[in-house]
Amino acid sequence: MTRAVDRLTALDLLYQMLRIRRFEEKCVELYSLGKIRGFLHLYIGEEAVAAGAVRCLAPADAVVATYREHGHALVRGTPMRSLMAELFGKVTGCARGRGGSMHFFDASRRFYGGLAIVGGGLPVAVGLALADRMQHRPRVTACFFGDGAVAEGEFHESLNLASLWNLPVLFLCENNLYAMGTALARHQAQTDLAAKARAYGMPAQAVDGMDVLAVMEATQAAVDEVRRGAGPRFLECQTYRFRAHSMYDPELYRSKAEVEEWKARDPIPALEGLMREWKAIGSEDLPKLERQIAGEIDEAVAFADASPWEPVEDLEKDVYTE
Repeated sequence: MTRAVDRLTALDLLYQMLRIRRFEEKCVELYSLGKIRGFLHLYIGEEAVAAGAVRCLAPADAVVATYREHGHALVRGTPMRSLMAELFGKVTGCARGRGGSMHFFDASRRFYGGLAIVGGGLPVAVGLALADRMQHRPRVTACFFGDGAVAEGEFHESLNLASLWNLPVLFLCENNLYAMGTALARHQAQTDLAAKARAYGMPAQAVDGMDVLAVMEATQAAVDEVRRGAGPRFLECQTYRFRAHSMYDPELYRSKAEVEEWKARDPIPALEGLMREWKAIGSEDLPKLERQIAGEIDEAVAFADASPWEPVEDLEKDVYTE
């Protein structure tokens, strides 16, 4: 990190990353208590990508994400209480408790998943971008996906069509090196994923996904290009998840030493340290942020706990079209 930004921007980036981290740490606790069930894929370690990229999008732009989407939804503006209720399976959740951790959804903020199928969001993003192109709307669709999706047919089909049709879509590959959690995936991730996008004639670059300022800078430049009609762009954000693939993952494919090596590049203390160098953070700023986030999390958990389950009769009707 070498680029200075204004104090308010830096504080907001730090706040968003801390907010994601503390939210998910609470999710781990609640999962162990049985409050959250099913699959739970944590974003801890990768916060710089969502925090740096999503802020570059306009409210009318669309976001398509994967099953590791808690951070994207939080930065996009979906209320934490709505997300926590969804994790609890309550009717007040963002998908009425029907989706759970892997299927966050918020049409009012143009957040279209939370998609559990690897690579499944890519054609959805292309469809959204095509609709905007046909309607002459100056929008951008940001599609987040993992390195595992690059091995899927949808990846190649989607990039090919986006390039051929000159669609306003930004592909953001969150390359955390292990895809679904295998040593083979780690080997495959060594290849230059951005080169795969260039094969379709699409401008592409790799960026340090542990550097929130680098992510923000690269995303803003790409979004500006897409919005002015220059066609699709591809960013490979090289990042790392500190936790296992999911709560059920025995994590036998990587060493503890490797994890600790990446933790030394934790994007949160990295930005905090840089802000101290700039004298852009005071002694009370961080405690204030932590108190604010802790209060929001407590309120979200209380809201989710007190929320009702979906009425059984709702299962017999389409509540989304009434």
